[in-house]
Amino acid sequence: MASTKMILDLDTGVDDALALALAICDPRVDLIGVIASYGNTLVETSAQNTLNLLHLLGENDVPVYLGESHSSTTDHFDVMPISKAIHGEHGVGNLSLATATRKIEQTSGIQFLIDMAHKYQDELIYVPTGPLTNMAKALKIDPEISHLIGNTTLMGGALTVPGNVTPFTEANINQDPEAADLVFTTQENLTMVGLDVTLRTLLTKKDTQQWRELGTQAGTAYADLMDFYIEAYDRLDIDHRGAALHDPLAVAVAIDPSYVVTIPLNMRVTYDKDTKDYGRTIGDRERLLEPTTTNVAVSVNAKRFVRDFMDFMIAVLKA
Repeated sequence: MASTKMILDLDTGVDDALALALAICDPRVDLIGVIASYGNTLVETSAQNTLNLLHLLGENDVPVYLGESHSSTTDHFDVMPISKAIHGEHGVGNLSLATATRKIEQTSGIQFLIDMAHKYQDELIYVPTGPLTNMAKALKIDPEISHLIGNTTLMGGALTVPGNVTPFTEANINQDPEAADLVFTTQENLTMVGLDVTLRTLLTKKDTQQWRELGTQAGTAYADLMDFYIEAYDRLDIDHRGAALHDPLAVAVAIDPSYVVTIPLNMRVTYDKDTKDYGRTIGDRERLLEPTTTNVAVSVNAKRFVRDFMDFMIAVLKA
């Protein structure tokens, strides 16, 4: 019986697709909904990608909601060329997935998050793997959710390693540093799963070949999806050894925190555009003496995580 009520907040590109599959196949998780975000692609495309992947995996009962379409300080969003190079023109490695006929929910993703926070409280785990715009807006509408949600485990940030957009800034945080700062300084029970740990979790084509050999439509599609990602990592000189499991690690840590070693540290995000460290995730000097509300992952048992991830993926893809 699933013990964890989970909401995913995905800007569905490749590693988001992997995170979705992991949340579906782990028996400890009851995935009660997915909120679409902008980032790797446009929010509407992200939502449709999610619906299509759920259909591919035979999970047609998980509702999908629209979140915000752009950052809290802009009036539009354009997908960055680097995002298209890594995730494909439409976020899923240029695959042609069967289009799900199911529609996006009419309720906004923001209201859904607020409603579920009040309904489930400590039972709820929220896992945003894109920009933090949706959570920041929910906090502005209903500040009470800051202490209602059992845990928020986000993929984003970099504390002990350089960023992947600038020397200081990680991509998800870079999309909306102001929103990220609000979340880091307001939301309680927060866990940051950043580049410090995700860059240590690599998947290779040897791994995806196991999915291909299952002989299923889902296994082939996910192998093609991940191979596109691995090839992009190689072509763009990100990593020639394989591609990082950024978003799946956040889901795994939300379920089982023992995958990582964390340090307790109240965090903030710099968002002054006139400084070179715009978008930096760093300890909050003003709250160093206050009770700690955030844990930051700084080390990971990568071997155990990748092994478990592969076991779960094979289980869901062979069905």
